Amino acid sequence: MSTRVGSSIEPTAEQLDGVRFDEHGLVPAIAQDLDGAVLMMAWMNAETLRMTLAEGRMVYWSRSRQEIWRKGDTSGDHQLVHDAYYDCDADVLLFRVEQLGKGACHTGEYSCFFRRFGPDRTAPAPSAG
Repeated sequence: MSTRVGSSIEPTAEQLDGVRFDEHGLVPAIAQDLDGAVLMMAWMNAETLRMTLAEGRMVYWSRSRQEIWRKGDTSGDHQLVHDAYYDCDADVLLFRVEQLGKGACHTGEYSCFFRRFGPDRTAPAPSAG
């Protein structure tokens, strides 16, 4: 396990209360690396959102396993939080993270968004650079 730590973030009660979870108590959470590449999308509930902000590492809710999923606990591919945002409707979260290990995708790719529509289907996802 990495000895590096991310940034814990202290949100206000108003900010946390403003997050709009769906009918299952979940909200989409996008992880983006510090260079701007989108790494993955997963789900968070209120508990895993609070854990992520407090621990400074990404903690998701696994819909398939119905359990808390600390990114990297089994793969070693941890995500350390640098910044956290919520969108204008407060129904999507965005985290800027330092991706440790091989990458974010369970396939072994750095980003889960390594496939695109069209003739060149393996081009990397665009980054904000």
